[in-house]
Amino acid sequence: MGDSEIYVSLDIGTSAIKVIIAEMADDQLNIIGVGNVKSQGVKKGIIIDIDKTVDSIKKAIVQAERMVGVEISQVIVGISSSQVTLEPCRGIVAVNSENKEIGDEDIWNVMDAAQVVPLSPEREIISIIPEQFVVDGLDGITDPHGMIGVRLEMEGTLITGSKTILHNTLRCVERAGLEITEIAIEPLAEAAISMTDDDKDFGTALINVGAGTTTISAFQNGKLIYTSTIPVGGDNVTKDLSLGLNTSTTNAEKVKLEHGYAFYDDASPDEVFATDVIGSDQVQHFTQVEIADMIEARMEEIFQLVMQELEQANIRHLPGGFVLTGGAMAIPGAVDVAAKTLGAHVRLAMPDYIGVRDPSYTTAVGLIKYVYQLAEIEGRNLSTGAEATSYDDSEVESRAPKQPKAKKADDEKVTAKVKKFFGAFFE
Repeated sequence: MGDSEIYVSLDIGTSAIKVIIAEMADDQLNIIGVGNVKSQGVKKGIIIDIDKTVDSIKKAIVQAERMVGVEISQVIVGISSSQVTLEPCRGIVAVNSENKEIGDEDIWNVMDAAQVVPLSPEREIISIIPEQFVVDGLDGITDPHGMIGVRLEMEGTLITGSKTILHNTLRCVERAGLEITEIAIEPLAEAAISMTDDDKDFGTALINVGAGTTTISAFQNGKLIYTSTIPVGGDNVTKDLSLGLNTSTTNAEKVKLEHGYAFYDDASPDEVFATDVIGSDQVQHFTQVEIADMIEARMEEIFQLVMQELEQANIRHLPGGFVLTGGAMAIPGAVDVAAKTLGAHVRLAMPDYIGVRDPSYTTAVGLIKYVYQLAEIEGRNLSTGAEATSYDDSEVESRAPKQPKAKKADDEKVTAKVKKFFGAFFE
């Protein structure tokens, strides 16, 4: 691959839209631009207002562009694991070439064959993850290129999702004037930056506690075996504080960020703060201990729900414990609550790069690392098109959307778009 490549990720979250511009050189990732704006039009991880979401995406893109003086035209997009299902799949084909040497076309054919499965009308294939190839009965092969054989098989995992979620995401990105270079489901992207190969092999759960949702992803034997989303997150902590302190949600969010502590036993009774009473000009004073009681109760509930989800999926033995990430895990003491509630060893994961050292950036940075690794395996160039540009402060908010290089027909099927964006694992 090239000596220096630019990758741009787009993370459409409940509380914020994040854009990361990264330069990859000699396998080293360097963050050069960050966009982070309040999310509008997204609730519980689902897009509910396309116009508002498009506006938020544009603002985040402009913010990131201004940091490096480039104009972004292509992005890597993450898809929430909400309503995502994992299914085992298998494809079998005969090797086409006369000399029976396995090439790109054979890989494409066997992966296409693995995708021939019955699907309900409301679902769409998002991706296929090869786990192993089998050549004439010889299994455990990760890359069959150049091998000689008569029959080629592939065993893997088929990822399907809601057509509505895919359609709305793709429409928002298009209407923001951007093209998609790759789509990845977020648990795989988060794992790329949060987990080691040993974590994935040993049996570990990755828990992302975001603003509107908490995502649970279990890995074992090197693969994603389960993922689900529960509609509870950091916003519920804010609402609890709003009710308990009789203040607005805006003030409650500020209190959570500036004074919040999730583990009651370690909260400070000496830290006192004032907050407005909703509907009046009065001010009330509270200690950190008083709000820690409310925060801990909600965080305990979230981790109890995580355990229930894993038990219902019959995932009870996780020798690797839990890896925790997501914006809500930035609350001091949250990791201690997790350890107490989950009854296992836990650790906090976040990007280790200047400007994004916060668990809320795990998905956005992980998308870049995951797609870069994917491109290395496939021998494809998935770097983003970016051109130098300049900005006038008065034009940032009203800036006209960029147009994609090639305009798609309005009635083009989502199926065709998704297949175009993904390509295959061996091109």
